[in-house]
This record gives sequence, C-alpha cells and structure tokens, in this order.
Amino acid sequence: MTEVGSGEFFDAETGGLLRLELRSVDGRDFSLLRRFGYRSPDHPEPFVVPTDLDTFTTDLASVPHLFTWLVPVSGEFLPAAVLHDALVRPGSHEGPAVDRHEADRLFRTAMVELGTGRVRAWLMWAAVTLGTLWAGRDPWHRTRLVAVLGLVALVGVLATLDFLDVLDVLPWMGDRPWQQELVLGAVFAVLVPSVLALSWGRYWQAGVISGVALALLLHVTAVLLVLYGGYQLLERWVSGPADRRGVRTRDLGGS
Repeated sequence: MTEVGSGEFFDAETGGLLRLELRSVDGRDFSLLRRFGYRSPDHPEPFVVPTDLDTFTTDLASVPHLFTWLVPVSGEFLPAAVLHDALVRPGSHEGPAVDRHEADRLFRTAMVELGTGRVRAWLMWAAVTLGTLWAGRDPWHRTRLVAVLGLVALVGVLATLDFLDVLDVLPWMGDRPWQQELVLGAVFAVLVPSVLALSWGRYWQAGVISGVALALLLHVTAVLLVLYGGYQLLERWVSGPADRRGVRTRDLGGS
C-alpha cells in the first residue's frame, strides 16, 4: 500500500501550525473554535473548515462501538476525520468542491501524512467508502455491497461449521487434519473476498479490505455482538430506555 502526497494542515487564522480546538455541542457532536485548513498538492486552493455552528459540526471519527478497540474515535488522525466530515457535507467547507470519492481519498492521504499507520488508514478509508457507496443511493452499488459482504459472512459461517465438523460443504475444508483446515480457512478468507470484490469496479480495493477484514474478524465480531447486546439489555434494565441520541433519560437531574 503506497500513498503519495505532500499535503499539510495549517491554522487558517495565522497560516502557521495546525491548532485543532473543539467545543462540545451535546457530548456527541463538536464545533470548531478555530478555523483550520488543509493544502493538497492535487487541488489549486486549500480546504478550510469553518467555525460557524450553523454551518458545520463533527462527530469526530464515526466508529461503531463494536470496533473502537481496533479504531478509536480520536487519535493522530483526528484533523483528517474532521476535514472529511466537512468535505462530505455540502456547504460545510471553503475551497474546492469535491465528490465523496475524492473526499474519501483525501481522508486516507491526510491520515498517513499525520502519522497514522497505513493499515489503520486504509481500514478507515475502506469503512468510509462503504458509507459513500451506501449514501450514493445507487441500487447497483448497494446491491453489490450487500451481496459481497453477505456472501463473505455466509462463507465464514459455513467454514466455521465445516471446521467443527457440523457440516461438510466447502471443498477446501473437507476431511483434513485441523491444522490444515485452519490454514486453508485463513487462505480462503483472503482469496474469496478478494475475488468477490472485483465486482465493485473502481472501489475494488475497499471491497478487498472490507471483505478480508470481515472474514478474519467474523468470530471476534460475533462475540462482541453478544457481549454488547448483553450490556445493552442490562443497561436498559438498570437505567431505563434511551432516547434517540442514546441518552438514558430516567436519571437526568437525579443525584
């Protein structure tokens, strides 16, 4: 994975080094206290993110709770995440207009330039690309997205059942020593998503990364889903239901 770029973040007020200053709006969304910008060698003008609360707010890195162990909500990549939020929301930045595909690419490049590890940067890029495909409302893109990820998950479940000798359906598993089945399972967890991802066209790289990540993390995700679901049930029982923002309102104002 290579990344070419010599962009830089800067303070829009002074032109000096970046100062990212945020103010909490409601504990989930944030507005900027100070404008900042990003110069990309691929665009003639810099991108500037405003401080106007009515124009722009950010939820930082939009990471599902299940995966914050792998990708935290904030980190060295935070300016890139805030920039990406501004670029994908019409009227939320000053500078060149870009489509979501280019905004996603800039997000990935800027993360690497900020010192984010390339594996994490490409994982996060693949994740926002899934959002771009879904947000585009193109039925063909959505169908391919659901079909590929659904097939990867199905093959992963079948491979697990085959490994446990509950079923015998996948030819690469078969009746082999468990060590061989484990190795072959890992090989096809990479091969199957990579082949299926070719159907995504220009987004094939995001398809490969998403599919392989899903295949390799399927069992971890299943365990986390069970644990997280149990936590949510316990929290609802102890603290009452949450509103649409996820806030438990029963104890608001209590001591």
